[in-house]
Amino acid sequence: MSTPLAEFADPAADALPLWLVRPGKNGPDLPEGLGTTGTEWAKAQGFAGRAGQLCLLPQASGGIAGALFGIGPAAQPGDRPARERFLLAKAAETLPKGSWRIVHPGGDVDLANGALGWLFAQYRFTRYKQGEAPGARLVCPDGVDADRLLALAAGEYLARDLINTPASDMGPADLEAAARAVAERHGAEVMVIAGDDLLARNFPMIHAVGRAAAQAPRLIDLRFAGDGPKLTLVGKGVCFDTGGLDIKPPASMGLMKKDMGGAANVLGLADTLARLGLTRGMQLRVLIPAVENAISANAFRPGDVLTSRKGLTVEVNNTDAEGRLVLADALALADEDAPDLLISMATLTGAARVALGPDLPPFFCDDDAVAAALQGAGMANADPIWRMPFWEPYETMIEPAIADLDNAPGGGFAGAITAALFLRRFTQTARHYVHFDIYGWQPGAAPGRPKGGTGQGMRAILNALPDIL
Repeated sequence: MSTPLAEFADPAADALPLWLVRPGKNGPDLPEGLGTTGTEWAKAQGFAGRAGQLCLLPQASGGIAGALFGIGPAAQPGDRPARERFLLAKAAETLPKGSWRIVHPGGDVDLANGALGWLFAQYRFTRYKQGEAPGARLVCPDGVDADRLLALAAGEYLARDLINTPASDMGPADLEAAARAVAERHGAEVMVIAGDDLLARNFPMIHAVGRAAAQAPRLIDLRFAGDGPKLTLVGKGVCFDTGGLDIKPPASMGLMKKDMGGAANVLGLADTLARLGLTRGMQLRVLIPAVENAISANAFRPGDVLTSRKGLTVEVNNTDAEGRLVLADALALADEDAPDLLISMATLTGAARVALGPDLPPFFCDDDAVAAALQGAGMANADPIWRMPFWEPYETMIEPAIADLDNAPGGGFAGAITAALFLRRFTQTARHYVHFDIYGWQPGAAPGRPKGGTGQGMRAILNALPDIL
């Protein structure tokens, strides 16, 4: 990783108090320990306890005695989700350097997610340009599992770093190196099949999509030592997507370094699971088809019919719908192992973004209990996701005239659903299959989420696993 890992302040540090304050009917609910001077100062500054409002408190000598931070009114049953999922991260980004400790929190304040957001706010991608991260460090609040939050932050940082790195330094070989680094850190086994060996080992669609690029296509296979139920994560690793011969316009190609966001997310999730020691109680496998969808004399063409690892034939009606092709071969391999839970993550369709925007990734799942566990865990852990259907009547849309499947149905409707239905055709033996169509990018800075690559769905999956496996 090019970014230093997040950290909490030393508990023994001489930390300044940060009071979390709510608004009240007769003014902000200021803490009694603030004293007359502090109370009058807060009033003079117009501090009202509004969400995100900050008020530094002075010492008589001219230094800083502490700070007040508004967290808005308490949430009520049935309230809409808060505008800022990591509101406390705003304090991390605006407070002066030094160590801070939270005092006077209300009983309904989620200190764990607040502290996690604070850690997320420390992230800065500095591989190519130096940028100083916020210098305010938080003492981990009492009762909060610091090791767990640091593991979550490490996985998030890894995903962000991988997505933010341009294709010049994050091609298929570089993505393999990143996967090997995760494996080495946690003692996992790695197998990689690359180049023409993909044909010899029956991964024809991964080979077809990636063969025109300067770096050979490859399938990366990580297995973590452990016993128990089988969890297999499959991440789309298209390191750059020109669109192939159906070339994208420049405006659509500008962010295509993030088209390996699915791979970044599954690696980040695997890293967190291993840091938490959870891989010992499961059989974790990570599969990443890593390619670049490039243009050359040997590029695959519109109208080609490819035969997949599963034996299903696929008519290529758009070379820019390549992600589902490489995922299909990887999913077929994963399915041969009959996992208990098979999850694919991919920056797959623009249709998903049209439906739900960049901040709310859809997921597809046939099992109501699994879907409820995932969506509930996402909402409870500031990692929102939204269920969409595998809509059976649309199956005919992915069945062309001359092959078993169509990689890009015409008509312009239900693109995220038809892509998910396509992938499901390659998962017949897994006990549960879930597909995430993520964006993997934060378009504008928000508390705890700077503009750039971002993890999506990782904490939802992590926290739902006890209810699924």
